[in-house]
Amino acid sequence: MSQATSDAAAPALRLQGVGRRFGALQAVRDVDLEVPHGERRAILGPNGAGKTTLFNVVAGDYLPTSGRVILFGEDVTRLPANLRTRRGLGRTYQNSLLFAGLSVVDNLYLAVRGVRPRRLSALRPRADDPHRARAAALAEQIGLASVAATPVRKLAHGQLRQLELGMALAGDPRLLLLDEPAAGLSPGERQALIRLLAGLPRSITVMLIEHDMDVALAAADRVTVMHNGRVIAEGTPAEIEANQMVHDIYLGHHVA
Repeated sequence: MSQATSDAAAPALRLQGVGRRFGALQAVRDVDLEVPHGERRAILGPNGAGKTTLFNVVAGDYLPTSGRVILFGEDVTRLPANLRTRRGLGRTYQNSLLFAGLSVVDNLYLAVRGVRPRRLSALRPRADDPHRARAAALAEQIGLASVAATPVRKLAHGQLRQLELGMALAGDPRLLLLDEPAAGLSPGERQALIRLLAGLPRSITVMLIEHDMDVALAAADRVTVMHNGRVIAEGTPAEIEANQMVHDIYLGHHVA
C-alpha cells in the first residue's frame, strides 16, 4: 500500500495512550481514541473530567506527557499548534478570542487572512480581495450575514458563539474541535447551533466537548464519555443515553 493510500485510509484522529500531567495532577490518563473521517464525535463528562485538557493536547496547546497523537495519518505528537493548524485542524475555545471593536466581517477577514500566505502584509485589501469574499460567505454560512457590519461588542451571546465557529472554519479545517459551543446559550440558540452543525459538510470531521448531554447527543454520531481523566464509555447516542454508569456520573454518584 502506498503512503498516500495509507494516509487516506487512516482515521482523521488517533490517540494512543495519551496522558497529560500537571505536577502531581494526572489530568488525562491513557486515552485511546479513533475518530473516522467525517464523523461527529462528542466528548462528554462532568467538570474536571479532562475534556478540555484532552482537546488542548490534540490541538498542540499542551504536549502530552505520554502517548502519541496521529492526525490524518501523521504523528504530530511534538508538533506545535500552528503547524497542526496548517495540517487541517481548527478549534474554538471556551473563552472568546475575538476583536470586540471590529465588525463581524472584519473578524472573519482577519481569520481568513491569518492562515494564508502573506498574512502579515500591511497593504490595504482591494475591493475585489478574494479573502473579503470568503469572509462574507462565512458570515452567510454561520447565519450572521444580517449583522456582518456590526461591531462584535454589540452581538448577543449566541451570535458570539456563531462567530467563533466561523473563525474556526476560516482555515478550511478537515478536523474541527469545538469546546463547549452551547455554553450560555438559550434553548432556542441551542437548537440553532445543532442545525448549524448538522449543515457542515462531511468533509469536515467534528469533535465537540459538551457538558450539555442533550446538545451532544443530538449533534453526534458517536459519543465518548470521560471521568477522572479516563475514557469510561463509548457508543452511539442511544447507547450512551441508556448507560447507567453515565447517568450515575452526571447525578454525582460514585463511579469506580
